[in-house]
Amino acid sequence: MSWAKSLIKLSTYEVEVLQKRLAEIGDRRRQAEMRLAMLFAQGEAEAAQADPSTSGDLLRFLDALKGRKQQIQCEIEIIMAEEAGARDALAQAFEEQKKYEQIAEQARLMELKVQAKVESAAMDELGLRKAGGGR
Repeated sequence: MSWAKSLIKLSTYEVEVLQKRLAEIGDRRRQAEMRLAMLFAQGEAEAAQADPSTSGDLLRFLDALKGRKQQIQCEIEIIMAEEAGARDALAQAFEEQKKYEQIAEQARLMELKVQAKVESAAMDELGLRKAGGGR
């Protein structure tokens, strides 16, 4: 039965590692989304404070800001794809862990059945001895 416990421990460890990885990916995505939100806020603030005499500077700034926004948006999309992959891996690890637990439970039940048969046979033998000895 120790092999089953070892498999369950390993699969539990794998699930924990994948959960941590998924949490780290989620943190990276939230950080990137926060950077994107900051860029949007920065653009709105610059546009609100813009002086009509420096409209050319504002346009160049907004154009550069647009490029940075696109770069962060691409980064977010990559992180989201990585996050989806990590979720799939975690789901698969949970399935494997459940399979190992079910196999271990089946092995435990089989062991109990074998023990019950041995005990039943011993009781039958004891009953036969008593019945044979009492004659």
